[in-house]
Amino acid sequence: MTFAATVLTLYPEMFPGPLGLSLAGRALGEGRWSLDAVNIRDFATDRHRSVDDTPAGGGAGMVLRADVVARAVDYVSDGRPILTMTPRGKPLAQARVRELAAGPGAIVLCGRFEGFDERLFEARAIEEISIGDYVLSGGEMGALVLLDACVRLLPGVMGAASSGDEESFEGGLLEYPHYTRPYEWEGRTIPEVLRSGDHAKIAAWRKQRAEDDTRLRRPDLWERHTGVRVDRPLARGED
Repeated sequence: MTFAATVLTLYPEMFPGPLGLSLAGRALGEGRWSLDAVNIRDFATDRHRSVDDTPAGGGAGMVLRADVVARAVDYVSDGRPILTMTPRGKPLAQARVRELAAGPGAIVLCGRFEGFDERLFEARAIEEISIGDYVLSGGEMGALVLLDACVRLLPGVMGAASSGDEESFEGGLLEYPHYTRPYEWEGRTIPEVLRSGDHAKIAAWRKQRAEDDTRLRRPDLWERHTGVRVDRPLARGED
């Protein structure tokens, strides 16, 4: 089964963009996944190809019309999850990425202007996803993030199947720090345990650093992982 991605956007020329490069681009060329960018404007019915209108009740900006966008959504709907990128959506998490990557693909709806007519979400099953508490010019950048996160998990994309097992968020923790040659750089050396050859000690060190870094940098993740609330950031090694 090939992971099939369809992006509904006013700017189809933005795709594949970065997804055409590196691991995702190679996998796209090898047919491990597919990408189709569909122009929402093609589903407008007037001669100006209008997709938006002024907000009911007044206010600044323009709002994407439910009727036009719904025609685009209906045209590509085939049972795959339909998602839209919006700041009010549920934060994207690795668990959801894994679920999507294991499925047949996704339809990603990209907004612009002030967003969509709310009736679109009342009439269609569309999952709202956020990639962070900030505002972008449109949903396309979020779609790129979402699809990149999914594609890298597809079989064969990262090479060894274990490549992503210990990455940040996979086990509920941030990933441990990495080092490589040279052994000494600007007076800083690689921790000796990583040069010991003792795999048990290395594993224990990595586990401890992952826990310490999560507790220090992301107390919200630490609480979710352990059920223990961190009222203040802890220094590394502090209990």
